[in-house]
Amino acid sequence: MFTLGLGLALILYCRRASFLTKEPAFSLNMTLMEFFGCTLIAFGPALSMFAITVARDPIRIIILITAAFFWLLALLLSSILWFAAVPLRKELAFGVVFSVFFQEAFRYLFYKILRKAEVGLKKVTEVGSDGASVSTSRTTLSYVAGLGFGIMSGVFSLLNVLADATGPGTVGLHGGSPYFFITSALTTQAFVLLHTFWGVVSFHALDHGRWPLVGFVLGCHLTASTLTLLNPKGLYVASLVPIYLLLVISGALAFHAAGGRAHSLWAFLRCSRRKDSATVPSDS
Repeated sequence: MFTLGLGLALILYCRRASFLTKEPAFSLNMTLMEFFGCTLIAFGPALSMFAITVARDPIRIIILITAAFFWLLALLLSSILWFAAVPLRKELAFGVVFSVFFQEAFRYLFYKILRKAEVGLKKVTEVGSDGASVSTSRTTLSYVAGLGFGIMSGVFSLLNVLADATGPGTVGLHGGSPYFFITSALTTQAFVLLHTFWGVVSFHALDHGRWPLVGFVLGCHLTASTLTLLNPKGLYVASLVPIYLLLVISGALAFHAAGGRAHSLWAFLRCSRRKDSATVPSDS
């Protein structure tokens, strides 16, 4: 939340300074602030999740990197298909749809490989831990795999945009919307988190044979990806609002798949409030 708030603050400062000075936000300092603001918005939550839940465990780091590599393989096959289908190259929707199918196919392939490697992972224990196997939690591994998919997806979708955001001018955006960069950052953030949630939901569904949930992940991925086709027309609100609605739904399903329940969440929030109130010093 801190990184997200800092990113939004930098973006708002750039917009306010541009409005007050009546000049475009093309100075080096302002473009750099917009660059860091968009970066923190897009990748701040993912980097925080990585630092807190993944960075200390070498097995999780390996799984995350492997998942990112599988996403790259899906992108490679999507690119080959797009290059081979010459008549359909101009149809962006064609590439989007087949890219989604390839990503979900490689998510399933990674799930199968991870489950086959589970026997070997059970023999690996963390040095200095209590001796518990690092692979006892399937939910944790699915979360890490989804995060790997999401981070790599976000890097490829926003890297070129961030490179242009550094200024001093922005090539190819003459007359475009001033909200292009922040919209791209918010969309990237949503897809990073969506991939994380989809990883948890799809792995849980495959473990228990719940094929409607697998279909939900595929349908949700197709819907979110095709909604981004509205962005070139400047319909940013029409794409962002449904995407974040899908994010909330996917997050709720991932929370349920991980074993969370509404009463346990409510009990946790009440406990946190009691701890916060207990730390407030009394006036007496």
